[in-house]
Amino acid sequence: MAMEFTDQNFEQEVLKGDKPVLVDFWAPWCGPCQTMGPIISELAAEMGDKAKVGKLNVDENPDTAAKFGIMSIPSIKIFKDGKVVKEFVGVQNKDSLKAELGNL
Repeated sequence: MAMEFTDQNFEQEVLKGDKPVLVDFWAPWCGPCQTMGPIISELAAEMGDKAKVGKLNVDENPDTAAKFGIMSIPSIKIFKDGKVVKEFVGVQNKDSLKAELGNL
């Protein structure tokens, strides 16, 4: 199950995390974001304890979205040691995201 990141838990769960974290910045009204939903859920299940995988609703959490300059959604950022190490915009392939997480 993908985690739900918020303005309140982002620092603790993502920036201070001890493993790689993939964050899908999305919104319910975004068609391509709906396409990414099942992909993110599958990826979260497949990664298990190797990485955190979750979503952040940009409408409900505008502070974090603004802090990371989210202009287009879906935007996917992979964090390691509190820093962005990879960024993607638009619908992505699950296998390529899994490979990126596996390389960290």
